[in-house]
Amino acid sequence: MSAPAAPAAGDDTDDLATLAKGGRTNTLGFVVRLIARIPFLVIATRLYGAEALGRFASALVLIEIVALVCSLGEKRGLAQRLSEGAGENRAAEANLVYDGILLALGYSAVAAAVLLVFPEPMFPNGMNSQLDIWLVATIPAFAVTEILLAAQAYRFDIATTVRARAVIEPWTISIGAGAFFFIPATRESGLALAYIASIYAGLLTALWPFLRTYGLPRAWRPRGMLKMSARAFPLVGADAIERGTRLLDIFILGLFAPPSAVGIYYAAQQIASLPQKLKTSFEPILSPVITKNLRIGNMEAIAAQVRQVGFWIIAVQLGIALVLGVPGEAVMGLWGPDYVAGTAALALLLAAEVAASMAVVSESVLVYIARKRNLAISVAIIALQAVLTIAFIELARRMGYGRGFQAAGAAGALLIALATSSLVKALLLKRLLAAPVSNWRWALVHAAALAVVVGYAFTFLPEWIELLLGVPAVLATYAAVIWRRGFREEDKVLFRKQVERQD
Repeated sequence: MSAPAAPAAGDDTDDLATLAKGGRTNTLGFVVRLIARIPFLVIATRLYGAEALGRFASALVLIEIVALVCSLGEKRGLAQRLSEGAGENRAAEANLVYDGILLALGYSAVAAAVLLVFPEPMFPNGMNSQLDIWLVATIPAFAVTEILLAAQAYRFDIATTVRARAVIEPWTISIGAGAFFFIPATRESGLALAYIASIYAGLLTALWPFLRTYGLPRAWRPRGMLKMSARAFPLVGADAIERGTRLLDIFILGLFAPPSAVGIYYAAQQIASLPQKLKTSFEPILSPVITKNLRIGNMEAIAAQVRQVGFWIIAVQLGIALVLGVPGEAVMGLWGPDYVAGTAALALLLAAEVAASMAVVSESVLVYIARKRNLAISVAIIALQAVLTIAFIELARRMGYGRGFQAAGAAGALLIALATSSLVKALLLKRLLAAPVSNWRWALVHAAALAVVVGYAFTFLPEWIELLLGVPAVLATYAAVIWRRGFREEDKVLFRKQVERQD
């Protein structure tokens, strides 16, 4: 076999420009998502209370995992299917997407029917209302939305993902939760109904640009469904486990702790999950770039992209973790005095998201070149998390510690599991690509240390000053140091709208 042709000099620059554009869009989406998430948390914590929020959170665990499984790993797998199977034929591309949608709808219908008949696993702490059972209606909508957004990302349209996930869904659930609370007939089921409305609003937001881009199927004859299902299994497993690591702790808390502890943990997790949304939002733009370089055998370019995007993600995530974690007690106090007990859990969850950054970027390549090994590692990691979570919660209970310590135990287990995952997957990817992939730079420590000192000084002041002035001070300190000592010239492309081509 002849060796793959060497890529043109401009190809890497084009890839960098594509990744940078997607990164800017996703960073903007993160800011919008943060602003939109706050009203929902205020409404859910202040109006509905920790117990109702805890029951709602426990129900979402199974719903989101099942919906992710029903999407058949298309968030990352669709790019490879389109790259291999359609060529430049736009009609063939559309039909391949519709194959995935049809299969996802079939699996979703079966899953929803099973949960309607056996709803007990969704509600370990009981229901807020009988209407909560209709959360199963979100499974097909969630699965299809994942596929539609992946199809748009293949055409480098990340703006649709931002609109659907960062604008429409969070604002719909916020407005819906507030509106349903003041209607007597829907007050108890307001959180569930608001969530259902948000998922379908996101579906419609993704559907319109998809139809403009791909259109309706033409001469479409669904085929190869069993083969497609079998091929998707490793991706489905990896996606479900990756998401499961963020939901397993809630599920176990729901079994071993009171609903109020789950509600406090969920409030902390919703804040800490914002950085996680930031890093996973890079996956759709990474997938087409990685699959292109895999096709031509350019492993060094893939390693460079992993290092580049990995550093962007960890640099931004660490800044977010410091901004939210240093004034953690004041941040949790925004939702009410009962939620201050979740401060330690918030700090550990934020640290876990920083630790997970390398695992997510590494996995974005491993799912294509080492699917089974990646899945095996993921299974081992989630098993480790399950054992540690149960052990830490039980330890806190036996020592007589309250719900805040139980929540912190679950968060600590997640931190250890995700740090282990990052280390193992990065080492595997380094060996397979025969090139370094680490996103670590010592400038991260320098920037974080100075930011912590500045933020700690503000904790001696009233909380409103800590939030109003301390948060910007922490962010400004961290950003100044990481920009001067951490960002190299190629990293600064993330903040430029134009990338010069190199001949």
